[in-house]
Amino acid sequence: MYETFDHTADIGLRIRAADLDMLFSEAGRGLFSLLVENIDDVQPIRQETLRLEGTATDYLLFDWLSELLFRFETEHLLFAEFAVSVTGEGLSAVIRGEPVDPSRHRLLHEIKAITYHQFEVRQTDDGWIAEVIVDI
Repeated sequence: MYETFDHTADIGLRIRAADLDMLFSEAGRGLFSLLVENIDDVQPIRQETLRLEGTATDYLLFDWLSELLFRFETEHLLFAEFAVSVTGEGLSAVIRGEPVDPSRHRLLHEIKAITYHQFEVRQTDDGWIAEVIVDI
């Protein structure tokens, strides 16, 4: 589950999940829900595999979201499905989506960057929680 919260001129994204794989999946979906108003209309017609190295969970999540944002900015791709596997060495993911189609996708925010401001990933009794501030 993900939700947004207001943060001065930025937008906060709070993600909760039972396990780390789902936390990263939900974070990806949450990020794209900030980019496109109708995320459920993004079709999984293009599939890509993504691998990132890293041992620190917080830096890995930061790198994950930054890489997804980079792909949106450079390739104009929207992703809505994320199958992520996080290990002690990094992550591997299969991501599915499609190129931006202005006739069907209502772009919402222009995200400049993922920030380290108040960036947090922690394990709780109920699973995992992360908070991310994105610069718009």
